[in-house]
Amino acid sequence: MTHQTDTYCTITSRERAEIVVKGSRFIGSVAPARSKEEALRYIEDIRKEFYDATHNCFAYRIGAQGLNFRTADDGEPSGSAGKPMLFVLQKFDVSDVVAVVTRYYGGTKLGVGGLARAYSDAAEAALQLCTKFDVVQTKALRVFCVYEDINIIKRLLSQYAVRYEESYGDIAEFVAHLPLSKADEFSAAVTEGTSARAGTSEALLEEGG
Repeated sequence: MTHQTDTYCTITSRERAEIVVKGSRFIGSVAPARSKEEALRYIEDIRKEFYDATHNCFAYRIGAQGLNFRTADDGEPSGSAGKPMLFVLQKFDVSDVVAVVTRYYGGTKLGVGGLARAYSDAAEAALQLCTKFDVVQTKALRVFCVYEDINIIKRLLSQYAVRYEESYGDIAEFVAHLPLSKADEFSAAVTEGTSARAGTSEALLEEGG
């Protein structure tokens, strides 16, 4: 029922994995984050948990296309930590995700290439523990109809909607949550199916899944 452009992938839970490279400990922590604020709160929590670490580097991707992103090397050489971690998020094709890799320095310098591999590997080890799932992007449309048309509307809802709410007063009202690519088609089907007795209007709700 959903089109490829209606969905994107994220993770279901927080996970953590640790690797050791030439004496340095790299602790990868990942979590779902539906907003930049949620990602930054998680990063701050990790910084507090590992307050004595040498570095707490991070990367996050937010939104359907992962276009809201940010990385930080936290004192490591520029480009050696945050960006490699972001590449791992892109490789796993996940968004609404934040990754933090904590380093406890072990006495041996790794060089930029070695650091990039270590930060990537720690983030990847944590992500491999995660369960991925598809988020369906939806648009909410409100439908008002007379009681005689309820069966027609319900048939269309079962055909098009991801979910819907219903309420009944003098007339019936439905709020349909539709995959983005199906919203216009659903509106046209409501108009045609009820000979224009019923129509749709955009419902002012926060949408996203």
